[in-house]
Amino acid sequence: TRSLSEGVPTPVSGTSTQETQSTLIWEETLLDSLLNFAATPKGLLLLQLTGALNECISYMFSRFTQKLQVSRCEKFGYGVMVTQLAATAPGIVALQRSGFVQVLMVELWSFLECGCDDVRVVRPRSTPMDPIDMSCLKSFLSLVNLLSSSQSVWELLGRQPLANKSEYTLRETPSSIPDLIDRLIAVNSDVKIHSLFHYEQSHTFGLRLLSVLCCCLDSFLLLESQYNICSMLLQNQRGNVSDQDASEGAIIIDSLSVERNHVLVRVSVVGGPSERRLPPRALEEGEHPYPWPMFVSQHLPLCYVVSPQDFHDDSQDCEIGAFLASSSEPNSEDNWLEVCRKKFCKALLSKPNTLTGGVLADLLEEAVSRLSSSASECFFSAARYKGDENLENVVLSPVELLGIDVCVRYGCYLELLKADATKDLTLLMKHIKTFLSTQRITSSSPLVGQQHGYLGHDWLASTVFLIMAGNTERSWNLLLGLSSLLTSAFIWPARTHTSVQFPQEVAESGMGPVYWSTAHYVEMLLKAEVPLVHSAFRMSGFTPSQMCLHWLTQCFWNYLDWTEICHYICTCVLMGPDYQVYLCVAVLKHLQPDILQHTQSQELQVFLKVSLSPAWFYEEPISGFRFSNYLEFMMGLERRYRDLVLTDMRHIQNPSE
Repeated sequence: TRSLSEGVPTPVSGTSTQETQSTLIWEETLLDSLLNFAATPKGLLLLQLTGALNECISYMFSRFTQKLQVSRCEKFGYGVMVTQLAATAPGIVALQRSGFVQVLMVELWSFLECGCDDVRVVRPRSTPMDPIDMSCLKSFLSLVNLLSSSQSVWELLGRQPLANKSEYTLRETPSSIPDLIDRLIAVNSDVKIHSLFHYEQSHTFGLRLLSVLCCCLDSFLLLESQYNICSMLLQNQRGNVSDQDASEGAIIIDSLSVERNHVLVRVSVVGGPSERRLPPRALEEGEHPYPWPMFVSQHLPLCYVVSPQDFHDDSQDCEIGAFLASSSEPNSEDNWLEVCRKKFCKALLSKPNTLTGGVLADLLEEAVSRLSSSASECFFSAARYKGDENLENVVLSPVELLGIDVCVRYGCYLELLKADATKDLTLLMKHIKTFLSTQRITSSSPLVGQQHGYLGHDWLASTVFLIMAGNTERSWNLLLGLSSLLTSAFIWPARTHTSVQFPQEVAESGMGPVYWSTAHYVEMLLKAEVPLVHSAFRMSGFTPSQMCLHWLTQCFWNYLDWTEICHYICTCVLMGPDYQVYLCVAVLKHLQPDILQHTQSQELQVFLKVSLSPAWFYEEPISGFRFSNYLEFMMGLERRYRDLVLTDMRHIQNPSE
C-alpha cells in the first residue's frame, strides 16, 4: 500500500483538476471504508494480514488532527477504533508511529501542568483539584485505553529505561509513555518534584494511572522488573513522615500516601473478591480519617488478607469423585466424556462447593488424558518432548521469576502450596519454556513481543500447578496433553504465541486467537444477548474485547475467587473452548447494572478496568459472580450459537478464510 502523501498524484499538464480530486476522494473513501474493519477484532486482524493497517491508521490520525469525523459507520468518534488498536501490539505500534501517542502526551500535559493559556502557572488554584480533574479526565481515559493491554505496555515500555535526569526544565513536556512514567509516577527525587508546577495533583494522577496499569498482572511484572516500582513507592512512603529526624515518624495522611498505600496493597495481595481486602481512597470524618494501616515495609499488614476458605471439606461428597473411581475401564471414550459432562454440570448446578481440591485435579487430569488420546479430539499434532532435556541452561526472565513469586504467595495463602514450592514451579516453567520454544516459528517481525518468545508470565501453567497442589509431574503431564487440544489455543495464550501451528503471517501478526476469535464473538453475542451493555460500551469508547482479553490472559486472577477460576478451566476443557465466549458474556451480563450506572458518569473505562464491582468507588474484583448461577445461561448460549462459534474456532489455523 502507498502512504497518504503518495495518494496525491503529481499534477500533469493536460490532466483536469476535477479528475485529480475525484481520484483523491475515491482513495479517501476506500481508506475510510477499510477503517471500519478496525472496529472489530477479526477485522483488525484482516487489516494487519493485508498490510493495510498502517495506511488506515495514518489516514485516521490525519482526520483526528483536523478534528474531522472518521468512518461513516463510527457514530461515537475515534474511541472504539483506538481502543481496539491499543489492545494489540501492531495496533499500538501503528498509533505510536502515526503520532497519536505523542499528541495525547502533549494534550495531557497541557491540561495537567499548564492549563488553558497557562492560567495555573500565573495563578494556581487555592484548593487542590480532584485526583483526576475534569479537565484531565478525557486524557486519563485515553491513557487507560492505550495501556490496559499488556501487549501495548510491552511495545511502549519494554526495555525502555527511565530518563532519571539530573535536571528538568519547567517547560519540558513528556513525549512518550516512558517519559510520562518518569515524570508522574517514578517521582523519586527532589529534581522531579521541583519540575512539577502541581506536584501533589500531578503525582496523584500518575499513581492513579499506575493503579490501573497494575490491574494487569503482566504489566505490573514488567514495571516491577524494569523500574522497581514497589521499592520506589515504599521509599516515598517512608519519607512522607511528620518528623524527618525521627527514626520512625508518623506517616502523613494525604492524597499521595493514601494512593501509594492502595497501590502497594493491590500489587502485594493476590486474590478474588472474597480473598483480599483493598483499602479505600476516601478519607473518613472524625478523629481517625484513615483507619487503615500504612504499608511501609515488606511485611504486609494482616488486615488486608481475608482468612482463606476451606477448599477441601466438601470434595468427598462429590458425585464426580465416585464416578472417576468407578470408570477406570470405560466402554468408549465418547460415552465416558458424555457421562462426565452431564455429571459435571449436575454437580456445578447443585453442589458447586464439592468441585474443589483433589476431586477437581483428578477430574481435569482424567479428562485431558482421555481427550488427548482420542483422535477425534486432538486438534494439534502431538508434541514430541521427552522431558529429559538439560534444563540447566534455561534462563527465566525477570518477569517470569517475579510471576513465580506471585503464584507461590497466592498458593500459600490458599494452603495449596508450601513455602518451598518456588523450586518446583521454577522447574515446571523451565520445562514449559523449553517445550514451547520448539513450537514457535522464527519471527522476522519488528514487534517487541515477537522477538524473544512469550514475554508475559504463564498464568495458565501457574493455575494448573496450584490445582495440582504443587505436583510438578502431574502439572507437566496435564499441560503436555492439553497442548494437543483445541481448547489450549484459547485458555493457554503462551501455547499459541508465534506458534508453528499457524500460517507465518498469522503467527507474526502479534494477535492471538483469544483476541480475534474469542473476543470477537463476545462482542457479537453481547450485541444480541445483552444489548444495553453493548450500547454502553460503544458510547463510552471502550470495548468488551479489550476487557475480555485482559481477564482471559491472566486466567481471571484478581477478578474471581479461586474456586471460580478452577471451574472456568474445567468447564472449557470438558464442555469446549466456546464456553470461554459464553463465560465472558455471562460476566458482562452479571455486571450490567453497574455498567449502565457508570455509563452516565463517564467512568466506564475506570470502572471496567479497575473496579468491576458494585462498590465502584474503589478498585475491586468481580463481586458476586458464581459459575453455578450462570451455567444454565451459558448452556442456553451453547444451544443457540455453538454451530457458529465452535465451527469458527476450529478454523483458527486459517482465520482469513
